[in-house]
Amino acid sequence: MSNLQNALHELREKRSRAQIEIEKLDQIISGIESLNGTGVHESSRPTRIISAASRRKMALAQKARWASVRKQSQPILVGKTTLSAPAKRTMSASARRKIAAAQKARWAKVKGQQKKAA
Repeated sequence: MSNLQNALHELREKRSRAQIEIEKLDQIISGIESLNGTGVHESSRPTRIISAASRRKMALAQKARWASVRKQSQPILVGKTTLSAPAKRTMSASARRKIAAAQKARWAKVKGQQKKAA
């Protein structure tokens, strides 16, 4: 009986020495990886998977929070009236025509250079 207990005691000591050796090796490996910059950190937690329904609920809740923030914000004074946002500016038709003509000229120049190169 004592032989079995002695054998069991020796095996447990051997196991504890092996565990200590493994911990030392892990520390050395992590030190080298941190120096190299390629350290792979394995977390004990798995990545969190969220269902589509939960993501939708989260999105709706966030939209509601932003809506309440916007509702509580101070209105901007524009002229004699108060508006929640400044009036949207529009371009005149002539300004749009000028921009379109300039863009067409730029594209014509690019296509001309491509023809010369080919």
